[in-house]
Amino acid sequence: MMTNKAAAEAGKAHVRTYLGTPTDLKHEAVREIAGGLKSVLADVFALYIKTKNFHWHMSGRHFRDYHLLLDEQGEQIFAMTDPLAERARKIGGNTLHSVGEISRLTRVADNDAEYVTPEDMLAELREDNLALTARLRAVHAVCDEGNDVATASLLETWIDETERRTWFLFEATRPAFGHNS
Repeated sequence: MMTNKAAAEAGKAHVRTYLGTPTDLKHEAVREIAGGLKSVLADVFALYIKTKNFHWHMSGRHFRDYHLLLDEQGEQIFAMTDPLAERARKIGGNTLHSVGEISRLTRVADNDAEYVTPEDMLAELREDNLALTARLRAVHAVCDEGNDVATASLLETWIDETERRTWFLFEATRPAFGHNS
């Protein structure tokens, strides 16, 4: 009879046999980078749902502008999902398997309140995008250590896009023209 540890190792070997991808990256680098990508992907899915939630429940005098802004941002966020997951697989890692795994890994807080003011929606998304930028930078640092320039390159594009979303949300929530607090 196999021990739990032996069974786990046999399971990992089985996954490597059937899902493994050849790479010249070191095994530890693949593990760390794929793990970082998986966590970021969980955050990206959670941020996408939150952005769409606020898009669907937007109201008020700036409805059209905010509704369209969040729709555009939601599309951009969702466009990150497949490349994130596929990059982890390309280097020999694995990625998310379920909604449950997303909920366990994400650091994006849910907001399922019946009503949120437009200003609070935009401010919350601004902070979530700002936090996502920091997470993307952290995975970029892991890629640098592991010599994974391709993943780092993708992350650089997503950092730029996330900074742009943060900027737009900041400008939409700025308390007074010309005030940078």
